[in-house]
Amino acid sequence: MILNDVHRGINRNKKRKRLGRGPGSGHGKTAGRGHKGQGSRAGNSSKPTFQGGAMPLVRRVPKRGFNNRWGLNVAVVNISQIDEAFSAGEEVSLEALVSKNLARGQFDLLKILGDGEITKKLKVSGHRFSKSAVEKIEKAGGECIVLPGKTPVAQKQREKKQSKTA
Repeated sequence: MILNDVHRGINRNKKRKRLGRGPGSGHGKTAGRGHKGQGSRAGNSSKPTFQGGAMPLVRRVPKRGFNNRWGLNVAVVNISQIDEAFSAGEEVSLEALVSKNLARGQFDLLKILGDGEITKKLKVSGHRFSKSAVEKIEKAGGECIVLPGKTPVAQKQREKKQSKTA
């Protein structure tokens, strides 16, 4: 491979195809639509899934399960993970969990689960807590702080998505 060949033939600002501007342009007369047929007529529009009258792939593939478009993404963190990552007396916040890579990806709510043991006194913040997690954190001398609503980042993303569909 030659390095200067990498970008050859790639146009950043490609000129638009000017249709119906005479035979010299190469796109005159039928303007690239061919002769007769459905695609040649003005106002033609077909569904993106249309496959010439055959049963579309979208309808051939079996559907499974239910996908709740209003469901919330809940990130879960176990108290054993928190115990390993934080030292005694520290404050376990959303930002701290994300920075230590315990709460990954995009999520609306953070739930703390009671899997494992906690030995340190920690101030843990989350949207939801399991009963066992609350018991274990308080038994270790820590505190559970329930956060209101959703995470601000997820809230903005959800609003943006809804504005596009509306």
